[in-house]
Amino acid sequence: MEERKLGEIVTGLYKTGKYIGEITDIRSMHYLVKVKAVLKHPQQGDLHNPKQADVPLFHERRALAYNEQTNIPLKMVKPYAGHVPDYKESLKSAVNTLKDELEQMDTPWASQSLVNLASLEADYFSTK
Repeated sequence: MEERKLGEIVTGLYKTGKYIGEITDIRSMHYLVKVKAVLKHPQQGDLHNPKQADVPLFHERRALAYNEQTNIPLKMVKPYAGHVPDYKESLKSAVNTLKDELEQMDTPWASQSLVNLASLEADYFSTK
């Protein structure tokens, strides 16, 4: 596995989301990555029971925020060479992509996920 460098722009998988970010620290098992854009919005619900609606707590999973830093395992970080999109626009695109996928499914999990996403959208894109 090729080692990444401080300041390098990368993609990283965190839980079920995918982000573009900048490496700000290199640790023994993780890179600390500062989020710059969202490529894939996290799935909703219980990560231990994927795509199940009948769980004790159906989690609302937010995307990582702009400039939020998170530890991502070394093997989940890859180089990124493209243009880094605007965070808010990338978030909107990722939410819309997930909504489109969920609207194609006719399951209780998809329905509950759409409810969660509507709540998240109201928060993400409010004009407060």
